[in-house]
Amino acid sequence: MRRAFVAGNWKMNLNRVEALALVAGLKAEVAGESRIDVGVFPPFVYIEAVAAAVKGTKIILGAQDCWHEAKGAFTGEVSPGMLLDVGCTQVILGHSERRHVIGEPDELIAKKTKAALAAGLKVILCVGETLEERKGGKTHDVLKTQTVKGLFDLAPADLAKVVIAYEPVWAIGTGVNATAAQANEAHEFIRGLLAGKFGKAASEAMTIQYGGSVKAENAAELMAEPHVDGALVGGASLKADQFLGIVRNTIKAKGL
Repeated sequence: MRRAFVAGNWKMNLNRVEALALVAGLKAEVAGESRIDVGVFPPFVYIEAVAAAVKGTKIILGAQDCWHEAKGAFTGEVSPGMLLDVGCTQVILGHSERRHVIGEPDELIAKKTKAALAAGLKVILCVGETLEERKGGKTHDVLKTQTVKGLFDLAPADLAKVVIAYEPVWAIGTGVNATAAQANEAHEFIRGLLAGKFGKAASEAMTIQYGGSVKAENAAELMAEPHVDGALVGGASLKADQFLGIVRNTIKAKGL
């Protein structure tokens, strides 16, 4: 059975006091959670403080991005090794805001993915279509392109260190959620792509999260789908009660 993973992407939110208060609220319930994986991905400047706060717990700590070089004249960037040095074990790459707001192409995201894995980080690779692409019937084309360019050069051993997050761009921060059936269909399509390249066993082992206006109220329906293995949570991850509600409903929906 695939391991479910609920991850909180804090984006550019919270200050130090708020970040630590949020972690304290989460620790009260999930410090020892072993049925599913639970993680937090704070802004770079608060990673060390959060690392200290989650030390000794089962809460996963990750970063929201990284660069693909180990060091050098890359002003404003952070290397995979630096993230490891301050306590991170994972990194989010290819988030839709990096792709569509900042303009990162598939080729750059692929370089980052390889570099992060080579350094020893696990990766959450985000893929997903815009509203225009979905209306144009291009969802599968977009998912295929992003998945192939992001992962198909990896060795099977590296694939085991990757989680995919399907995040329909039109459902992020809009309050509009993909239906559970839409999410499941996209996840099943991605899993089929992986099976064709890496084999059925590797495909079936891949955790695929859903990301896009996930809340405690809709988590149970989403997580009940067979190909939805967790969530990459944005806004709702900034409130302990909402995030914990998603964790609880994921555990319940998976029968754990």
